[in-house]
Formats: sequence, C-alpha cells, structure tokens
Amino acid sequence: MIEILSPGLLTTVQDAGRYGWQKYGVPVSGAMDGWSLAVANLLAGNAPAEGALEVTALGPTLRFSQPVAFALAGGDFPAQLDGCPLEMGRAYSARAGSTLQIGAARTGFRCYLAVNGGFALPSVMGSVSTYQKGGFGGCQGRPLQKGDQLPLREPQFWLNAMERRQCPMPRWDPNPIIRVIPGPQEDCFSPRGLRTFYQGTYTIGPDSDRMGYRLRGPAIQRLEGFDGNILSDGVAMGSIQVPDGTPLIMMADRQTTGGYAKIATAITQDLPALAQCRPGDTLRFAAVTMEEAQALARAHARFLRGLAHALELPEGLW
Repeated sequence: MIEILSPGLLTTVQDAGRYGWQKYGVPVSGAMDGWSLAVANLLAGNAPAEGALEVTALGPTLRFSQPVAFALAGGDFPAQLDGCPLEMGRAYSARAGSTLQIGAARTGFRCYLAVNGGFALPSVMGSVSTYQKGGFGGCQGRPLQKGDQLPLREPQFWLNAMERRQCPMPRWDPNPIIRVIPGPQEDCFSPRGLRTFYQGTYTIGPDSDRMGYRLRGPAIQRLEGFDGNILSDGVAMGSIQVPDGTPLIMMADRQTTGGYAKIATAITQDLPALAQCRPGDTLRFAAVTMEEAQALARAHARFLRGLAHALELPEGLW
C-alpha cells in the first residue's frame, strides 16, 4: 500500500492508454510522456505499459506501508527517500514505513513513479489511466488527494542488483524543435501559411493541459475562401489543428474527433519532448518524411527492447 501524505500539483495514475474505445467517444488518455513511463516501468521490473504515477510540475509526498522496489524517470525532479537524495532514471528499494518526497521540476515538466508489480486498481475499458473529465480510471477518476491509499500488486519477481538498474535521462530542452509529418489537410493552407508554420517560433500558452497545448505566435494563413472547418475526422496524439490561426497540439486526453484542419502531426519520437514542455516554453517545427519518422520509431522501440534485455527482464514481460 502507498499512502498519499501530500498530492503535489497534479498526480494521477496513468498507463500506456485506453485503446479501442475511441469509436465510442472515449479518449485514449494515458501517459503524456510514454517513453519515460516505459523506462520507469522497465527499471521497476514491469511491462512498459504498466500503470504508474504521473507527476506534473510539483511532486507528492507518500509513505510505503510495505517493502517495495520502485523507479523514477522523466523530467529532472529532486526526490528524497527518508531524506536521502535520489536520481531520475534509477530503481530503488524502500522499507515499510519509508517516505518518498518529490519536489518541483528543475527541468522538464513530468516524471513517473513505477512500483514493482504495479498498482492493484480496477481496469476500466482495459486501462487504469485516469480520465479526469470523464471521472473514471485511476483513483476514482481524479488526481490523487491527501489520505488516498493505493494498493499494490504482488511483484512477478524480485529485483536484484539495484545499482545496475538505471538509464540515463535526456536533457529536456525547454525550446525544442518538434519534427512533424504533413497533416491530412496541409493543402488547406497557403504557401505563406506553411512558411509561417515551419519558420515561426511558438510559445505554449497558460491554458494548455493534458488535452492539448494552445500555442501563441504568428498567425497561419489559410487558402482564400477556406474557413478552417472540415468534416470531423479522427484525431491522433500529436495532431496539430489550426482553429483560430495558431496551432493547437492534441495531447493524451484529446477528444476522439475534430472538425478543424490539421496542418501537421508531431512524430511519436518527439511526443516525450512535447510532454516535458511547460507553459511559457517555446518550440519550432521541422518537417520530416514518413520514412524518416518510421525509422525513428523503430529506433525508439529497439532502445526499449535493449534496455529490457540489459535489465534481464523475462521476454514475456515486454
């Protein structure tokens, strides 16, 4: 069991997402930074898609009521276990009664706490991810609160050689260049509008959240006579709509369909960099081909397989 002593700013249970239900209007949700979720889980001896705590901006303080192995990955957050400093990208052992405190992010915006065995929470439509607007998943469909108690599952196996269970974390850039492939309605924008999109610098607005990032910056010109609306179609994580002249990037809690033209889609490899951006950070866009995006996605998968192999995890787990 884990007891929440202080919840932090926004701490929720998230796994890899709730797939297969978008046709019924149910968002995917899941971790904003799927790479860090997977790394934390592998370090903790779990399958990469297992549920973990997603910590945003300011972390929680919690108490372990039983001995447990856990891992942290993601943005650079200060953390202490019974007063001893911890590092991101490593696994640790906690004794019964130990207290873990996670502070405010120094760089990046989100980190993930995975525990060996995972959380014993009810699955809703195949996922334990919290969808706050729908009020389901995770801990009663909401962010964690003081006094919450999260039950833990029995580990599938006990971890050893904890000092070797580590993975270097990226240096999260607060001003990243996000690689994109052309969107399905790219031809709805003028040549001038496309130049603006790829050459402009955009700032993440204060009204950004897990549903989407609203950007502020130079307006993107549409083709003459086009008002920006289309027949609603599917929306993927990383889809970039242009509802009012500036980009809106769809994120984990995005709606299932949308009726605004999509100028581009952020590639899977760069979604973690987006998730680690905070309001006020700036970003730019760079075009890549579908073949380049697929090659980067394969490299991403190979890295995680290599990490699982180096950590000597059973093949059936990952």
